[in-house]
Amino acid sequence: MVTEVNLCGVSLKNPVVPASGTFGFGLEMAGTYDLNVLGGISLKGTTRESRFGNECPRIAECPDGMINSVGLQNPGIDVLVKEKVPALRKVYDGTIIANISGFSIDEYAECCGKAGKCDGVDIVEVNISCPNVHGGGLAFGTSAKAAAEVTKAVKEVCRKPVFIKLSPNVTDIVEIAKACEDAGADGLTLINTILGMRIDILKRKPVVANKYGGFSGRAVLPVALRMVNQVAHACNVPVMGCGGVSCAEDVIEMMMAGATAVQVGAENLRNPMVCKEICENLPKIMKELKINDLREIIGIV
Repeated sequence: MVTEVNLCGVSLKNPVVPASGTFGFGLEMAGTYDLNVLGGISLKGTTRESRFGNECPRIAECPDGMINSVGLQNPGIDVLVKEKVPALRKVYDGTIIANISGFSIDEYAECCGKAGKCDGVDIVEVNISCPNVHGGGLAFGTSAKAAAEVTKAVKEVCRKPVFIKLSPNVTDIVEIAKACEDAGADGLTLINTILGMRIDILKRKPVVANKYGGFSGRAVLPVALRMVNQVAHACNVPVMGCGGVSCAEDVIEMMMAGATAVQVGAENLRNPMVCKEICENLPKIMKELKINDLREIIGIV
């Protein structure tokens, strides 16, 4: 059975990728199991400067999910390319995806340029859910024009495949996706977290200090599937599906919806072994479903 997939010329031994922000820089799990079972690893979101993140509390539990408002805590782009990626390369030979965030187009371009020049990085994933500090604070990913501007700026400085990670907090995700594709995106990742809230009814105030946060977990899978399906059929670039995936069956479902690779996010925080388990179970599920080659089911629905 063939589990190998291809993202813009980059070969993954299987479609399973821990999502950014849920697997650290990979090194945190290196002593727990052999990372080389994974198709790829999307590293923790990185900005130009180091960031401590938002005030605590910044995590809230939800039925079948969680809300996080971590605030892009990270050591900065220079530490990523000089320390984190080289260290990961010593123990992992699969696909490394650098996830880049920014608060201005200049910051995106600078960080993606550095990530693209890093020998150990195979794909650059651009998180456009950040607030545009020069554009009134709205996230880049909620405007087709802003999303296209980020994509164009990044493609001018980065020769590695660029995947734009889309926000679901929009009216028409296809419009945003096509704007990114037209601006030169090599691929798309979706979905990012859905804006949500929890309230402590005893304290009469929001659970997280930042009031709102990103809702993720098993409960968002149907939303993610719908958006992946819409974008995959509207665009001609590969899609990495993300959102609510927790088992091998979900991976198959995502691929049938149109994803070429599948990221596993919040479930890593509930069960740190889940990606390994999915990689082990995937061939078994393929056999049960009489799937000989995963590439044959991409976008069949």
